[in-house]
Amino acid sequence: MSAQPSTDPVASLTSRFQEEIDRALARSVKGIDYLASSGPATGMTPRDLLHRRGTYALYRYRPLVEEIYRIPVLIVMATTNRGYILDLAPGQSFVEYLLTQGYDVFVIDWSPPRPEEKTLGLDHYTQDFIPDSIERVQRTTGEEDVNLVGYCMGGVLSTIYMATHPETPVRNLALFTTPIDFSGMKLFSKWSDKRYFDVDRLVETMGNAPPDMILEAFRMLRPADRTSGTIQLWENLWNDEFVQSYRMFDRWANDILPLPGEFFRQTTKDLMWENRLFKNELRMRGRRADLANIRVPVLHALAEHDHIVPYDAAKPLIRMIGSDDKEEVVLKGGHVSVVAGGNAVRRLWPKLDRWLGRRSV
Repeated sequence: MSAQPSTDPVASLTSRFQEEIDRALARSVKGIDYLASSGPATGMTPRDLLHRRGTYALYRYRPLVEEIYRIPVLIVMATTNRGYILDLAPGQSFVEYLLTQGYDVFVIDWSPPRPEEKTLGLDHYTQDFIPDSIERVQRTTGEEDVNLVGYCMGGVLSTIYMATHPETPVRNLALFTTPIDFSGMKLFSKWSDKRYFDVDRLVETMGNAPPDMILEAFRMLRPADRTSGTIQLWENLWNDEFVQSYRMFDRWANDILPLPGEFFRQTTKDLMWENRLFKNELRMRGRRADLANIRVPVLHALAEHDHIVPYDAAKPLIRMIGSDDKEEVVLKGGHVSVVAGGNAVRRLWPKLDRWLGRRSV
């Protein structure tokens, strides 16, 4: 017969007390390890550099299965983030997941812009970098069609590209947490209020927008997060799995890229102040970014608890584009967890695979 749990309250209390002592000791030992170590490695999925031009780089990931879909996938990362957020670790990598499902994956990744790249604007990203990447994907694979996937600001760039290129070879467009109506970015709108924020002076003085300023803007959206996160870390230092996950996401949250000065100026003036993308008034080298020009199948995935891109900022997209085949899906999670980590593994990744797979043959 198996032993029955003790009903002695003293024994039960003693057992719980001993458990807390063991955890406290583990916290002390692992706390030293935490401070001494550099954290888990990220971005481990093998890839090859196809092209680099300053801040812009195009990578192709090596296949993990023999049979792949005909249409390759090109991912456009957010301009403030490095690409490893989508390749955190084996089993927690969006890129690895796509590869195992049979997709041929390419990623536009960003690095800090050099001082001489301060003149790069929205037009360089949407009229040069994305079209150049699409052409290189076509030449590398021998396929005419390309699937385009954009995350956050990468989604904005993808949307602008699509809206200015109705003749695009893009076959399907998937967007994650992509703002369209920038008046819905309430706190960002207040901080960048043109009555108080002299963006011209900042760009002319600094050249490129510094990463510390951008990081603090994100932190001010939820000022208590840093403190609560540290408390959670302390309480769970004994848990190796929690610590590893915390370190990966903490690294991502603090590893913010600077932005080219002109890009930052245009984003502030044309998108935040004038809301020209939402008004269909944005022009890139003479091309008007008319959202009705987007006629390919579109999937837009939003996060239910997104504090960076609120639902009001993202919801007009599906209504405004010209596609007949279009879908919006609101998933549980925040701005990061909707695309990376355990939440994304269960929700967004399978949803994208089901939607994209049948459209990629």
